[in-house]
Amino acid sequence: AGLRAAMAAEEPRSLFALSAAAVSCSMGALEQDVWALPGHLLRGLLPLLSIFRLERAEDAARRAGLSTQPIWRKLWDDVMKTRPPNSESITCWRKKFLETFFSNVLHGVLDISSDWRLNDRHFSPLLHSSPHVSQLTLCNMLQGAVELTAEHNKKVLENLASSLQILKFQHLLSSDQSIRHSLVLLLHRLIHHGSVSQVSMYSWPVPDTVLLVLILSMSAGFWRSGNALAYHSSPCDFCREEDKAQSQESAQERAERGCYDEREHSDGENQKGSPRAPEEADTEMNRCKADACLNSVLSRPRSPPLQNQACEEGSSNVICDHMGFQGGHSRCTSSQLSCRSALRKTCRRLKPAGGKKRRCHRRSRGLYADPEDLYDFVFTVAREDNSGLIDKTSATEGESADSWTSSSSGSLCTGHAGCKKRGSAGIFALKAARRFRSVSTLELFSIPLTEETCWTLSNLLSSWVSLENLVLSYNGLGDNIFCIVSGLRALSHCSDCHLRVVRISDVFSPMPCMELVHCILSAFPQLHTLSVSFDLKNQLEGNRPEGNPSCSGVEIPESCLEQLEIRFPREPLHTEFLLPVLKASKFLQQLSLDSATLPCSQELGLLLEALKECNPSLKKLSFHDVNLAEHQKEVLLLLQDPVLQEITFSFCRLFESSTTEFLSEIINTVKRNSSLKSLKLPGNRLGNERLVALADIFSEDSSSALCQLDVSSNCIKPDGLLEFTKKLEGHIQKRGGQIQFTHLRLFQNWLDQDAETAQEALQRLKAVCSVVNDSWDSSQAFADYISVM
Repeated sequence: AGLRAAMAAEEPRSLFALSAAAVSCSMGALEQDVWALPGHLLRGLLPLLSIFRLERAEDAARRAGLSTQPIWRKLWDDVMKTRPPNSESITCWRKKFLETFFSNVLHGVLDISSDWRLNDRHFSPLLHSSPHVSQLTLCNMLQGAVELTAEHNKKVLENLASSLQILKFQHLLSSDQSIRHSLVLLLHRLIHHGSVSQVSMYSWPVPDTVLLVLILSMSAGFWRSGNALAYHSSPCDFCREEDKAQSQESAQERAERGCYDEREHSDGENQKGSPRAPEEADTEMNRCKADACLNSVLSRPRSPPLQNQACEEGSSNVICDHMGFQGGHSRCTSSQLSCRSALRKTCRRLKPAGGKKRRCHRRSRGLYADPEDLYDFVFTVAREDNSGLIDKTSATEGESADSWTSSSSGSLCTGHAGCKKRGSAGIFALKAARRFRSVSTLELFSIPLTEETCWTLSNLLSSWVSLENLVLSYNGLGDNIFCIVSGLRALSHCSDCHLRVVRISDVFSPMPCMELVHCILSAFPQLHTLSVSFDLKNQLEGNRPEGNPSCSGVEIPESCLEQLEIRFPREPLHTEFLLPVLKASKFLQQLSLDSATLPCSQELGLLLEALKECNPSLKKLSFHDVNLAEHQKEVLLLLQDPVLQEITFSFCRLFESSTTEFLSEIINTVKRNSSLKSLKLPGNRLGNERLVALADIFSEDSSSALCQLDVSSNCIKPDGLLEFTKKLEGHIQKRGGQIQFTHLRLFQNWLDQDAETAQEALQRLKAVCSVVNDSWDSSQAFADYISVM
C-alpha cells in the first residue's frame, strides 16, 4: 500500500516500472524467481524493494554484476537526512544504513511507518538488521539494554554476540536495580560470551559510581556466578555447560583422591621412608604457594599487586611477600600447611581473561554464590591492621547497593608510585569473582573519576592482561594519576601483558609531561603508541604529593615505541629531557609536539640533531601551536629531510615575520624533495597570494612527490582559490596530465564570501584531486575574533 501511494504521487510511469512495482508488492511469493532474473531487469527492480528484501537480494545482485551501494546511499539520504561523519571513508553503505537503522529503532527515534521501504510485516526490524551491527551506543537510562534483554529479543542478542565489536555508553543517568540487572545480562552475553572487544564511555558529568564500577569490572572480565547471571530464571547456557563440566571434573578428582588416601593408608610408614616423598611434597607445596600468591594478586581489594598482602587458601593463611616494582619475583611462606596437606589439596590457578574464547574460564570451587542483590557483592571494605594483613569483607547480602558509599572505610596502598593511605570504598572483590573473557580496549572520555573509582580501576588494570588500548581523556585525575600509574606498573610485571597503546589527556597534571612519559615508558617498553596531553600547568606546581617520587631519573630501556604524542601545557621544550626517550625509541615513526615553548633559539636545532641521530625511521613529524616564526632555517632543514614523508606545521606562525624569499625557499625545497608525501600548513595565515604561489610546487621542473596538501584555516578567499586552481591546471597540462597530487583540505576558509566563485573553483579542483571542505561561516568567526581582541 505504501508503494502504491508513493507511485500515485508521482508522474505516470513506464510499463516496466509498473510491472516492477507489482512484482515488488508480491515478493513473498515471487522472491526466488526474481533472484533469477537477468541483470538488466533486476537493476530496475532493486530500488523498489523494502530494505529487508533489498538486503536479501545482495547475493543475487552480485551474481548479476550489480551493486546495491547507490540504492543504500539514497536510502540513507531519504531516511536519515543527515551527512554521516567521514562519509568519504564509508566503504559499505548497506552496513552503515542497517547499523544506524538498528540503533534508531532501538532508541525509538525512527518511525518505521514513515517510509514504506522500512515497513514489511514479514520482517522484524531489530532481528534482521542486528547481524550488521558492529558498534552500538547505549545512552541515558539504558532503555536499549532493557529492550535487548527482553525475552522476545533473545535472538537479537544472540546475533549481537557474534557481530558487535564496539560497545559505547554516552550521557548515562542513574538507574534503578532492574535496569542494572538488564545491563548485567547484556554485558555478560556481549563481553564474557560474545565478541565485544572495545568499551567506550563518553560525557558522564556526575557518574553513578555503582554503575561505573559495574561496567568497568565486567569489561575487565570479572563477575560473580549465581543468579546474577541467570537469563529469565534460566542460567546462562555457556555458564551452565561449564558448571556441568566442572561438576564432572570435581567428581573425578574426589574419586582419585579417595584412591590416593586408600593407597596412602596401606603404604603406612613406607611412604614416609621413601626418599622421593619430601621432594614431591616440596614441589607440590611450591605450586600451591604460587597459586595462592596469584589468587592474592587477583583478589586484593586496593593495593597494587606488588605490595605485601595476605591471601587465604582453605584454612591456611599464606603470607605473600611480594617484591617492589623493581623486583621480578614473589616469595610465599606458610605457617600451617604441611607437606601431607599440600599433597592432598587441589590448588587451582585463576587464568587471565582470554582474547576471543567464548567459554568461561574455570573457577575455584566454593565461590558459587546466590545473592539476592546483584550489586552487594561487587563492593568490599578493605581494612589494613598493623601487621599488614588485609581483611576483605563482602557487603551484607541483601543490603542496598548504594549504602556502601556512606559506611565503608579502609586503607589504600602505600609507598610505591605515590599510593597514599586514605579511606575508600567501592573496590571490586576480585577473589570472590569468577573471571571471564575481557575487552582489549577501554576508553573513558569526560568522565570524572573519584579517588575510590581510580583505585578500583587501578586494581582492575593490575591484572588486565588482555588490555591492548587504554584511553583516559579529561577524567579530572589530578593526584590520582599516580594511582593509575601504579596499576599500570603492576600490569607491566605480567608476562602475558598485551598493552600497546596508552593515551592520557586532562586539564591539569601533578607532574611535568616529560616526567609522566618517562614513568610510563620505563614500565612499558613494549608500548607502540604513547600520548600524553595536558591543557594547563598545575596550579600547585612544585607541591608534589607526599610519597610520589620523581620519575625523571628513571632509566628507560630500549622500547618498541612507534608513535609519541606530547601536548605541553605551555611548558618549555627541553631537548635534554626528551633525548632519553628518543634514544630508547629506535623504531619511532611518528612524533607530535603540541603547545610547547622554545626556551632558546638553539633548542629546535638540538631537537633536529637528536632526531637525525636517534630516530632514523621517523616518517611523520608534527608541530602544533609552536611558535616557529624565528626558526626559518630549521623549518627548511625539515622540509628537505630525505626520510620524512609527512610534515605538519599547524598554527605555527610560519609567515608572521617572514619575507617573500622565505616562501620561495619553501617551494623550491619541497620541489626537490621526492620523499615528502604530505604537507600540512593549517592556521598559518597563507592568504590568497601565498596559496597561489604554492601551486608552483607542481610545476614542470618539479620532482616533488607531494600527494596531500592541507591549507585549512588560512584566510583563503574564493578568488584566490580560483586563481590557484587555474595555475595548478596549467602546470598539469604542461606535465601531460601526470601529477601525484590527490588530496586538498580547505576547512574553515573564507569561501562563503563569494559562493559562485567558490563553487566554480571547487568544481574545477575536483576534476584534479579530492577536495575536502566545509560550509563555514567566516563572518561569525570574525565576530568571535573581534570579541576577544
